[in-house]
Amino acid sequence: MNSTERKGYWGEFVAACLLILKGYRILARRYKTICGEIDIVAKKNNIVAFIEVKSRKSLDKCFNAIADKQLQRIQRASAIFLSRHKSLGLNVSISYDVIFVVDWKLPVHIANISI
Repeated sequence: MNSTERKGYWGEFVAACLLILKGYRILARRYKTICGEIDIVAKKNNIVAFIEVKSRKSLDKCFNAIADKQLQRIQRASAIFLSRHKSLGLNVSISYDVIFVVDWKLPVHIANISI
């Protein structure tokens, strides 16, 4: 595993810890579908959040690393996740979130970004 992969795993671990502290339950990590991968799927109350995690050296680099193509991938993959997990119920709200993990700073969670 190279240093970039280690940083990615670390960022996802930090993001999952943040979500747990905020009251979320982690449903899946690195959920793979034919459409691509979702870094974290988490649930809080009636909200199911599909979360992309970006670990970079600065917040600006995190923002620049989010592309429309990635967000569309997450949206397609989330439809597959929901179709395979009908037990979540029909009355859930969907949120597409990002968490930015920057060296030596608290992670930034942006909920319900526009796709």
